[in-house]
Amino acid sequence: MATMRAVDVQGGRGPATSMHITTIPRPTPTSTQALVRVRAFGLNRMDLLQREGLYPLPPQAPSTMGVEFSGVIEELAGESERGFKKGDAVFGLAYGGAYAEYIAVSTHMLVHKPDELSWEQCAGIPETWITATQAMYMVAGYQPGQSILWHAGASSVSIAGIQLSRADGASKIFATTRQDEKCRFCEEELGVTKAFNSEKGDWSEELLKATDGKGVDVIIDFMGAGFFQQNLNAAARDCHIVNLAALGGTKMKGGEDISAFFRKRVRYEGSSLRSRDEDYQGKLRDMLVEHALPKFKDGTFKVYIEKVFDWEQIVDAHQLMESNKTKGKLICTIPW
Repeated sequence: MATMRAVDVQGGRGPATSMHITTIPRPTPTSTQALVRVRAFGLNRMDLLQREGLYPLPPQAPSTMGVEFSGVIEELAGESERGFKKGDAVFGLAYGGAYAEYIAVSTHMLVHKPDELSWEQCAGIPETWITATQAMYMVAGYQPGQSILWHAGASSVSIAGIQLSRADGASKIFATTRQDEKCRFCEEELGVTKAFNSEKGDWSEELLKATDGKGVDVIIDFMGAGFFQQNLNAAARDCHIVNLAALGGTKMKGGEDISAFFRKRVRYEGSSLRSRDEDYQGKLRDMLVEHALPKFKDGTFKVYIEKVFDWEQIVDAHQLMESNKTKGKLICTIPW
C-alpha cells in the first residue's frame, strides 16, 4: 500500500500542540478525481474548529484537515474532467485532506495554475475567493451600485470580497475589525469607504452616520449573535444579510428588536460552502476562473499573505491564526 505523510491530531481532537506529522495511506483517485502532489496549502478558521472537534464534516470529507491547496497532478481517474493531464500545475478546493503530501480531489474543483502566480498565492485563493463570490453574488444577489459591508474586514474572505466589491462598482464599501491597525489596513490598503473598530462603541451608529441614515444594501456577516441587532440597525431597506459564521456567538442575549425585518424588508440568510455538492462548487469554480482569474493575472486582484510556514511548523501556524492578529492568509509549504 502506498503511503504519505500528513498532519494528524493526537487523540482526534485537541489544541494546536496536539498536531503532528504522521504516515497514513495515500488516497487513490476515483470517478472524476485527480491525485495531486501538494506544494502548498492554505489555513482557514474552520481548520481550528475541526482540530478541536467542533466542525461537523460533510460525509465525503477525509479526517485530515485542509480544503485549499496548490500542486501537480500525479494521476487521473477514468472520468476526470477533460482539459487536465498528468503533470499539470493546479490549485483547487477540496472537502478536506490538504494538510498532506497528496490529495485526491474532483477535477471539477481544480484550476490551472497561472504562471504569474506563485504556489503560495494559488494555495490562498480557492476557499476564500470562492466563499466571497458565493456570499456576494449567489446568495446576496449583489448588483453594481449597491453599498456593502464586510465584517472581519482583515480576514481573507473579506479581503477578497472587498476587492470584488471595488471591481464591480459598489457605491460604498464598509468594513468592521477589532483593531485600529486593521481598520487602517482596510482603508489605506484595500480602499474601503470607512472601517469601524467594533471594540469602540456601536459601529452601526457610525455606519448610519456615514450613509446619511440610509444604511447598507448588503451585509456579509461572520459574527452571528454578537452583531445580530447591529446588523438590523445598519441595514438599508431591502437589505440582504448573509451569515457565514458565528465568531461572536450563537445565542442572543435577549431583548433584540426584530421589527427591522418588516420595517426595512430585511432578508437574513445563512450559508456555507463546504457542505455544498460538487456541481454547486463546480459552478463557483467556473465563476472564479471567468471573472477573477484574469484580474489575478494582470495584478488587479491580490492575494494578501501574512506569513508562509514550512508545514513542519504547523503548530506555530495554527497558534498564529488563533492570535487573531493576522491580515490575510497563512500558507504552509511542503518542500519537494
